[in-house]
Amino acid sequence: MATGDPAALQASSLEQRTFVKGIAAPGRAGIPLGVMKVLDPRQLKPDITETERILTVLDETIVKLEITRLIPRVIGSLERYARMLGPEITSSLREHQKLSVEIQHLLASPGDEESKRDVEQRLKCSLRNILRLFLANPLLYHGLKYKVRVRESPADVFIKAFMEFRDFMLERLLTSPDEEKEKMQFMKDISLRVEKNTETISALQEELAVVIQTRDEELNRKDKMIENLKTSMEDLAKDCKAEIQHIMEEGENQQKEDEKASKYKCARLKQEIQLLGARFNALVLEHRASELVLRKEKCKAEMEIQKWVQKYDIDMTEKQATYDGLQAAYNDEKDQLSLLMEKHALLLQEYTEIEEERRRLKEKEEEAARIEARRNDAATCIQAFWKGYLVRSVYKSKLKKGKGKGRGKGKK
Repeated sequence: MATGDPAALQASSLEQRTFVKGIAAPGRAGIPLGVMKVLDPRQLKPDITETERILTVLDETIVKLEITRLIPRVIGSLERYARMLGPEITSSLREHQKLSVEIQHLLASPGDEESKRDVEQRLKCSLRNILRLFLANPLLYHGLKYKVRVRESPADVFIKAFMEFRDFMLERLLTSPDEEKEKMQFMKDISLRVEKNTETISALQEELAVVIQTRDEELNRKDKMIENLKTSMEDLAKDCKAEIQHIMEEGENQQKEDEKASKYKCARLKQEIQLLGARFNALVLEHRASELVLRKEKCKAEMEIQKWVQKYDIDMTEKQATYDGLQAAYNDEKDQLSLLMEKHALLLQEYTEIEEERRRLKEKEEEAARIEARRNDAATCIQAFWKGYLVRSVYKSKLKKGKGKGRGKGKK
């Protein structure tokens, strides 16, 4: 079942809590809280957020179940409650009634499964919408609850069982595992003692039954003996009248003594049974007193634990303050380190740029030196070539002059 509109649920949460059952005031005056919790867990209110949430969900589910139980009766007299419900809820209920009739027709006659699923989905959405509208107006629900008379149905049994489940969950949530174990152990010890006393009483009752049976058998035997003696007396009445009278008196006296002894034994057994019952009651009272003492000791231990917990909280608060101071100093140093790291990064970047500039200047100088060396080599080569050219020119001119002189001598 859907929970409806969250905003509507929050608006009606205070009203829905009026349906809470089994939560009483936390403890009576003069009785410690721990003792009250063991004696009657319903005397406490839940002090845990998860417990409150679980109880809120269960209470809301109970309210929705009760609203769902009222819907068919309201739909049956819709014209009567139309003004009280208002136009929106009335139209939603009419639409829900149409869908209910439609789904009944579809279920009665074999048809398309897809259509059935579609109508079922629409019916569910309609029910969720109606629940949302009722939950948004708790006063309307209360008015209908006391105005509409609904006959008893299996739904009432289910709602009652769900309420009992809710009370059971509350008791389980308010009972700690240690308390549950202690309670189970105590009940187990009481059960063992009751069982032992019951066995003792049963044995005594069996013994009493055997004694009564023995007495009855003895009485029957003596009655038969008396009858036999009467028969013999009738046969020998004339000869043994005095003897028979004596025997009869003796038999009657013996019977009275046996009856008296039997009654005394029965009274003694009953007195023993009463003494055992009184002893059993005394043991129960004694164990209840010891249980109360143990509960008081438990409450004292809980108070001591609470004091230690408070001391622990104070110590942890002081340590937390010291830690916060160290954390603040660490954050300051961390901020300073961040600034230094940023400056280091800037200096490293500048150093990298300077090194790059030096490398470029060095490469330029090396390139200039290589160019200068090539120029020197070229100049040397040019000078050598020029010197060779000059030597060859001088040599050629000398050769030409030598050849001219030789030719002149021949002509003469």
